[in-house]
Amino acid sequence: MALHFERSEFDARRDRLMIEMADRKLDAILLFAQESMYWLTGYDTFGFCFFQSLVVKADGSMVLMTRSADLRQARHTSIIDNIVVWLDREGANPAVDLRNLLNDLGLLGARIGVEYDTHGLTAFNGRRLDEQLQTFGQIVDASGIVGRLRQFKSPAEIAKAERAAALSDEALDAALPLIRQGGDEGAILAAMQGAVFTGGGDYPANEFIIGSGADALLCRYKAGRRKLNKNDQLTLEWSGAFHHYHAPMMKTVLTGKASRRHQELFDAARDALLAVEKAMTPGNTFGDVFDAHARTLEAHGLTKHRLNACGYSVGARFTPSWMDMPMFYQGNQEPIAPNMTLFAHMIIMDSETETAMSLGRTYLTTESQPRPLSRHDLDLIVK
Repeated sequence: MALHFERSEFDARRDRLMIEMADRKLDAILLFAQESMYWLTGYDTFGFCFFQSLVVKADGSMVLMTRSADLRQARHTSIIDNIVVWLDREGANPAVDLRNLLNDLGLLGARIGVEYDTHGLTAFNGRRLDEQLQTFGQIVDASGIVGRLRQFKSPAEIAKAERAAALSDEALDAALPLIRQGGDEGAILAAMQGAVFTGGGDYPANEFIIGSGADALLCRYKAGRRKLNKNDQLTLEWSGAFHHYHAPMMKTVLTGKASRRHQELFDAARDALLAVEKAMTPGNTFGDVFDAHARTLEAHGLTKHRLNACGYSVGARFTPSWMDMPMFYQGNQEPIAPNMTLFAHMIIMDSETETAMSLGRTYLTTESQPRPLSRHDLDLIVK
């Protein structure tokens, strides 16, 4: 089997989940998030775009229901022994197959948790599932149970995150020589993604963000490429990915000469990121981290140019996003704890002057101050 962790690691994760299920008096949980299945069993696929579910009973036994296309994928990449295939056919309703499977497992009338809050369960399939289970037993929303367990990284997971961070650094190294007047965004993007692949990494869970000129103010990938001007701005947000673990970075790089406004925004972004680092310690919350960011940018007179979130947890994630929960936003009472991998981004977009500035990197939390996983410094890069 193509497993990325020792069997003992998976056993420990299963045991942690069983404890959580016992606390919530769950007889079984239906997992639909691909990252939950990957974390618990190693199962590695993009087949979650179709209906599939991992059924975990209170005794730790597991059954995967999936399509025939993923049967061998599951056997090869996971520790799952029991795999049931639902048939693609006209009028198929896999929710019926899942109900029948639950009945065969002796779960009629049981208290069953469902992982609703995931891209792996569309609203359409969720409605069909609810229709089949409405008289089956006591159905409760179990979203976030596995996600919260995934927040706290084991030593083996931290090693994956560190390798992902090294790949992020190598991607930036590959990009910098190409960022110059006449430099092509396509070539920059190809060099960055190529460095990750050459280093043994994977596709990231979402596209790299790349935008220059006016597009440097965007926080999402968009189609279309341009070449850099003599005095230009290029916003990059990217991540190395190693065995699906991510360690994002973000920078706005300038060509030619830094304008006064660019320097002002950079100074504010760096000050805010350093304030966030100080707040990213046990005893504080995710909301406290956001507040440190907001206070700093307010002091620089940039409240209207900042975002309403400044980062999030990262780990092993699948399409369409490498963003994980919890996030840094106002009022989030989730506590900071050791052994989290957290991405903090300072994004300032001045639409009035069309000036962009961003700065971000991934950290490992500790018992005290967080440790940056990137070897790159926080200096403004002007090419």
